[in-house]
Amino acid sequence: QVQLVESGGGLVQAGGSLRLSCAVSGSAFSINAMGWYRQAPGKQRELVAHITSSSRTNYADSVKGRFTISRDNAKTTVYLQMNSLKPEDTAVYYCNADIIISRREYDYWGQGTQVTVSS
Repeated sequence: QVQLVESGGGLVQAGGSLRLSCAVSGSAFSINAMGWYRQAPGKQRELVAHITSSSRTNYADSVKGRFTISRDNAKTTVYLQMNSLKPEDTAVYYCNADIIISRREYDYWGQGTQVTVSS
């Protein structure tokens, strides 16, 4: 059973920093791309940052220069370092992973972690 477990959300003042982590657990799988999405109240879920298995990254324009996505050497954990946070970054952040099991690719999501930025 593959699971994505997120941690690191919380409440921070504007200008502050947070680091989110997402660990993939389970067995008999490999991980392709991973990413972070967010959903603010009344808004659609949007891509924040994405990283491929070869560590190529891309970011939403709204977070470029402030957020950094990375993976550990085993490539089973993805991080999102968030600096210079703004109130508009407030949202539930979700980890996403494209996981290959028995040569088929599946889309997995974490449970979400709340990030609240106060002004």
